[in-house]
Amino acid sequence: MDVPLRFGAELRRLREEAGMTLKQLAKVTTYSTGHLSKIERGVNPPTMNLAQCCDAYFDAGGRLRRLFSAEDQPAGSRPRPARRRLIVTGVGSLLAARIVDGGGAGHVGGQDLPPGALFQEQLHQMKLLGQSLAPAAMLPVLRSQASTVTALASRTTGSSRAGLLITASRFTEYIGWMAQESGDETAALHATAEAVELAQAGGDTDLADYALVRRALVTYYSGHASRTIALARQAQRSAAPPRVRGLAAQREAQGHALAGDEKACGRALDRARDLLAVADVDPSAGPVLGTTQLKDPVSMVEGWCLYDLGRPGQAAEVLERECRRIAPHALNTRARYGLRHALALAASGEIERSCETARELLAFMSVVPSATVRTDVRRLDRAWSRFRGNPAVRGLRPALANVLGAGR
Repeated sequence: MDVPLRFGAELRRLREEAGMTLKQLAKVTTYSTGHLSKIERGVNPPTMNLAQCCDAYFDAGGRLRRLFSAEDQPAGSRPRPARRRLIVTGVGSLLAARIVDGGGAGHVGGQDLPPGALFQEQLHQMKLLGQSLAPAAMLPVLRSQASTVTALASRTTGSSRAGLLITASRFTEYIGWMAQESGDETAALHATAEAVELAQAGGDTDLADYALVRRALVTYYSGHASRTIALARQAQRSAAPPRVRGLAAQREAQGHALAGDEKACGRALDRARDLLAVADVDPSAGPVLGTTQLKDPVSMVEGWCLYDLGRPGQAAEVLERECRRIAPHALNTRARYGLRHALALAASGEIERSCETARELLAFMSVVPSATVRTDVRRLDRAWSRFRGNPAVRGLRPALANVLGAGR
């Protein structure tokens, strides 16, 4: 049997075992009775949203989403081996960057700063700009700056050289994030590998572990739960500082949620809370790895996981609470988590609230595109498509088309 037939048969078995009618299941999932009937007969294809919802409702341990997932598809539909190797290893070297003239101290807040500290302050400012500028606009400036810092390090000795190399690695790591946001996954992995090489040349081995966390994010957005979990666990087995291991535990939780394993997800979230609670976040000590825009990153990730686990109502409550705590200037962060909130509301059947939540964020997305956030916009499009006659949905169709069109 093909995937729709296997999925439909299993869904029907779970429903009948629970003594439910199609009408009752329709109320739980917000899908129509006719559509569910066609899914059970293998006529209509299933969706991940339905798999998540029914796995959670029937306590199926992720069975339905495994039937749906790409990992259960025919071999021809899986990523090519070369692509899998690229995800794991990355390529390239920034250490051969050309030498340019530069150097000298700078002034920030009336104080003299050595070159390394000055560049760190510049990176901090660029990350703030990255919240409201398109990734494509940020990349040329970031690449030029990374090259300048690397070249300056090649002309310096001692601790100053090490500090400059580490700063260059942080610029390059952020280049990887901007490349991923612009939709260039290969360039993102390339930059991450370059960042690790620069950091190691400066005596910092922590970035190699954080690179595993970044690669796990790539596999998460590609829908590969097992790879996400494996990469996140590898980072946690290292001697990395608590912050890196805490961020890795968060990513592991997302992988387990994608796989439908609620207990493993909860354990990973608890581990992330413990690790991040003792982690020092001191920007003055150097560039901080991971986001600094969230008051409680673990709770935000928990809301994200609840959606993937098929519990959209609970997800919406957590995400709404945490989104209120995001600073007004953090526009990209607000869009990322706000649209996930809108997605959870749509999956809960609260269509008007979902549309109202998404309205301003879609307008922002059309100006500052994000390839990763666009993944959730596509999900939102599918969720709203079942309510085409709703005036709120119709009113947002142009904005939705504008955002999705920008990614083609």
